[in-house]
Amino acid sequence: MGDLGNLSLRVSRTRRNALKMSGIAATAAVAMLASSRRGMAQTASVAAYARGGHHCMLKGTAVATANGHRKVEELAIGDLVPTMYGGTRPIQWIGRRPFKKSDPSKPWPRSLQPIHILPSAIAPNIPRSDLYLSPEHALLVDLVLVSVGSLVNDVTIRRFDANEYDELEYFHVKVEGHDVIYAEGLPVETLLEADESFVNFDEYVRLYGEPCEATPCAPIVSCTGARRELGSRARSAMAPWIDRRQQVDLIRDRLEDRAFSQELESA
Repeated sequence: MGDLGNLSLRVSRTRRNALKMSGIAATAAVAMLASSRRGMAQTASVAAYARGGHHCMLKGTAVATANGHRKVEELAIGDLVPTMYGGTRPIQWIGRRPFKKSDPSKPWPRSLQPIHILPSAIAPNIPRSDLYLSPEHALLVDLVLVSVGSLVNDVTIRRFDANEYDELEYFHVKVEGHDVIYAEGLPVETLLEADESFVNFDEYVRLYGEPCEATPCAPIVSCTGARRELGSRARSAMAPWIDRRQQVDLIRDRLEDRAFSQELESA
């Protein structure tokens, strides 16, 4: 790409980030107003999830195993899965988080809305199919774990409101320690630590005792949450003049530039 093309890309990125900043501020204000008006009319488990920001794969996600791809809800303790750092390892436990709307007319909290990653959003054929993850679930990109909610570009990685569903169910796979497995061909983290937010947490305690603090298998980066999103977008908007972008900003900008380039090519 020549100097003119690079300049056009930088100008486009700055304009895009400025618009995103306005959208983030408006969304945060609307969310605060809606929350105060509806009085958080949802079950206690949904409210806890909305505050905590947990990491999970939506029901139906295909996970690579030693015997081919299987839906995450069909996996069992002891099944062997290829991992990035530990070779082929047995599944230690599978955590479940089902959610049901207390009022079908209400939207899902943003923290429960899955992030939809379209095929080839990260690299050619990665993921190989549509993939839905909770916003804080991390992908391995450039040797760091980055929360997928940090990478939303509204083209190839976008929030899915799931309003046509009254129930959602998330699953998380645990191996010994912390590692990376493959969901729809995309490297994603395993469960770092089991906790009481899983409906089957008693099973984990019965099998292994109380969870111990685990060490992440790779550095974790994120810019989710209105304040951090605004800061990240501001750094990207100012980058043509003063580039103070952090690694999460650089990853998002690269994937976002790729998404918009592909969109222009297909137009």
